[in-house]
Amino acid sequence: MSVLITAPAHAAKVLIFGDSLGASYGMAQQLGWVALLQKNLLEHQFINGSVSGETTAGGLRRLPALLDSVTPDLVVVELGGNDGLRGFPPTQLENNLTKIITLAKDSGAKVLLTEVMVPPNYGPRYTKKFTQVYQDISKAQNIVLIPFFMQDIAPHPELMQRDGIHPNEKAQAKIATWMQPWIESALIQ
Repeated sequence: MSVLITAPAHAAKVLIFGDSLGASYGMAQQLGWVALLQKNLLEHQFINGSVSGETTAGGLRRLPALLDSVTPDLVVVELGGNDGLRGFPPTQLENNLTKIITLAKDSGAKVLLTEVMVPPNYGPRYTKKFTQVYQDISKAQNIVLIPFFMQDIAPHPELMQRDGIHPNEKAQAKIATWMQPWIESALIQ
């Protein structure tokens, strides 16, 4: 009889680098999806570097110091929503996200990019260009693009806060469940 011995998984540092959707806006941070991922994946360390209201330009300014202090193995970039809500040009979004991803890669971290979508009231032309930025960056940077985790949550008012933009506490476990396989897959590659 043979015994299968498995080595423990490498304990990785995972930096979630986002905006209010990652920062658990409107609730205690320990109730948010990042904290739930930490509970689900105890062998890894999750650092929530998300800031409510963050734009890609703000994220780009903050990232170098964060990379130096955290030295993550994986960076999950969840930014762009505030750029879209402010109507910033998609070219600006693309430039900033590309620089963020390059900085993260240059630090030695793997990178995942989460897709972000804007509400349709911005018009089909802007909405299409905005969404296309994520597809283009994913291809150009050869990184995995995680589909927008809010697409199955936003249509359900019972999962949203009163503002209609932010997920509520009930939605956090759904987001964590959505994100976990993407993160696990990136960590084993």
